[in-house]
Amino acid sequence: MRRVLHISQSDALGGSGRSAYRLHSTLRSRGHTSRMLVGQRRTDDPDVRPLKRNLLWRAGDRIAGTVADSLDLQYVFYPSSFGVASDPWFRDADVVQLYNTHGSYFSHTALPYLSRLRPVVWRLSDMWAFTGHVAYSYDCERWKHGCGSCPYLGEYPALSRDTTATLWRWKNAVYKRSRLTIVAPSRWIERLASESPLLSRFPIVRIPNGIDLERFRPVARAEARAQLGLPQDGPVVLFSAPDVSDRRKGGTVLNEALERLDGLPFRLLVAGANEAPPFPRPFWSLTHLVDESEIALSYAAADVFVLPTLAENLPNALLEAVAAGTPCVSFDVGGVPDVVRHLETGYLARLGDAGALAEGVRTLLADDGLRARMSEACRTLAEAEFGAELEAQRFADLYDDVAA
Repeated sequence: MRRVLHISQSDALGGSGRSAYRLHSTLRSRGHTSRMLVGQRRTDDPDVRPLKRNLLWRAGDRIAGTVADSLDLQYVFYPSSFGVASDPWFRDADVVQLYNTHGSYFSHTALPYLSRLRPVVWRLSDMWAFTGHVAYSYDCERWKHGCGSCPYLGEYPALSRDTTATLWRWKNAVYKRSRLTIVAPSRWIERLASESPLLSRFPIVRIPNGIDLERFRPVARAEARAQLGLPQDGPVVLFSAPDVSDRRKGGTVLNEALERLDGLPFRLLVAGANEAPPFPRPFWSLTHLVDESEIALSYAAADVFVLPTLAENLPNALLEAVAAGTPCVSFDVGGVPDVVRHLETGYLARLGDAGALAEGVRTLLADDGLRARMSEACRTLAEAEFGAELEAQRFADLYDDVAA
């Protein structure tokens, strides 16, 4: 059994934080010693605590972060990241695992130091580790050659000035002195990491994210709708996004697709959004859902789940939907095809094409038999590739390799 320390922006916020906490919990249930240092703590788990333990660390980070931000040198230095080496949880660990390191809580500049003290595994939640600054570069491939002249300065995490070439070179200098093992959840980001001049120097292993297959499972649609207080009649299409104003999540494209579906009888459910989206048709709001059991019911209550994302790694929402046996309509982008197999577990539309997205929804709603076959294929895929226990076993095997 291994002793693992996870360093994550959160233990509950965002897809990366939820995935990190899920792996931590599953490893612990399997007998491993698993602990988390986080930028923002949201659970009351005794094996989770803030990375910045005292006022001195927080003050030092605030000063360093203010100076770096004023120069648009994103996350280059936080003293507390070097202080991790003195933390008793770090000293007790066999392996240290990183997730999202962008978020003003951790500095990758500490990696050469930390990775010489303990083996470090870095799971890529997005592209940030090998770009000049963006989490997703869309159609830009400047990250292959050193960045600079960034076309997406305003994309998260945003810069006010173009320092992307400097930040890319900084990462290169840091990684040259680091010892890392890279974990790619999707085939897409595995390929990009292998093409990256920054990360291709390290071993790269693909381990898909896992989810709780007992919590996210098929439930009779009538029962799920009854528990959520939803009408029983008619088909239901579910859309879920934490921020409908986020361009990457595709709310604008979905809007256009819904206009093209005007006249097609179905109810639209919207879950997770922090504000009411301006959709052109009435919808039922499930924005109040926070408990995972209720979120799982929302997938089971739907006939189709639609995710119009314009850039994505391996989205938890798709994994949760297929585990619930709900066919998905999404764009052919990033790691989405790992989950949405065209006309097997859902419908893959041409990237950014609202008409193709609408056609996917129309195709699935028109054929009950097709949806039934897809539902079975969805659950089979989830059990074969995306279970939390399988993910934990794959990581445990990797920990044995890197700690040997």
